[in-house]
Amino acid sequence: MREILIAGAIALFLSLFGTPGLIRILARRGYGQIIRDDGPSSHHTKRGTPTMGGIIIIFATAVGYFIAHAISRNTVSTSALLVLGLMAGLGFVGFLDDWLKVSRQKSLGLNAKQKIFGQIVVAATFAYLGINFPDRDGLTPISQNLSTVRDTSITLGTTLVIIWVVIMVTATSNGVNLTDGLDGLATGAAVMTFIAFILIGVWEFGQSCAVSPGANCYLVRDPLDIAVLSAALAGACAGFLWWNASPAKIFMGDTGSLALGGALAGIATTLRIELLLIPLGGLFVIISASVILQVAYFKISGGKRIFKMAPLQHHFELMGWGEVTIVLRFWIIAGLCVAAGLGLFYAQWVTA
Repeated sequence: MREILIAGAIALFLSLFGTPGLIRILARRGYGQIIRDDGPSSHHTKRGTPTMGGIIIIFATAVGYFIAHAISRNTVSTSALLVLGLMAGLGFVGFLDDWLKVSRQKSLGLNAKQKIFGQIVVAATFAYLGINFPDRDGLTPISQNLSTVRDTSITLGTTLVIIWVVIMVTATSNGVNLTDGLDGLATGAAVMTFIAFILIGVWEFGQSCAVSPGANCYLVRDPLDIAVLSAALAGACAGFLWWNASPAKIFMGDTGSLALGGALAGIATTLRIELLLIPLGGLFVIISASVILQVAYFKISGGKRIFKMAPLQHHFELMGWGEVTIVLRFWIIAGLCVAAGLGLFYAQWVTA
């Protein structure tokens, strides 16, 4: 438990007090946000706000995690290293996208195929490595079985596991990317989900088959260390949110949104609660669904729209809602989704 507190506190400190320095560096170099001309007109005032803030989130998370282990003198786990690698890899894909935007001074960086290809390569590497490196009990970081609130009896096999993880990672990283359209929206929702992962990781450790053998115990490789990593992520996002809240002094950019999405999917996979990510990340699912529905209906109906604009948060902007109002109400939705996910997790344990 001490490691969890240390990791979260250090990551929070680094992100909170390191972000102003990053803002100054990015501003001096002119690395400001490029705003799409077809977006809400209220967003044009945000043009030039420093972007690529995801750099500090990744840095603070990694430093907080490793310092916590250095202080406690516990070894780092393979599971956490793989999630950190996934986060860094997707962050690099997002960084390339952000870099191209600011260097070209256009709202288009990597094209869709290039971005998806990068996500697939990083996710597939994570999945392949995750089904290797068994511990002395034979547990690998990623299970070969499909998991809901815990592993099920449905065995996927190596190929299907890799495909499934790739789908999860790309869907979640793009979901966070779509949500990152208003000041603090994605960051705040991510904090709630990472806190839920802390609780789940601690619970799985306390009820693990190694600590508490029984018919209802959990077979998870490194649940407590994943809780430490989740705490570092929650702390890093909370510190960044101080500067990212409206009016934002910095944006996380694709560097941050792809990295956070990857971290969410990676942690859900290593905790073996893959399908539970749907309610825990419910806001990201809802916003992604709004885009899918908008595009599908536009094509089927010959140009008609369900929403004034997608993603969903922009629909409410065009309805006249204030940005802060939208963010707060969407945070409430995110909190309710997280509560529902935790309820499902605990209910399964009680009734099993």
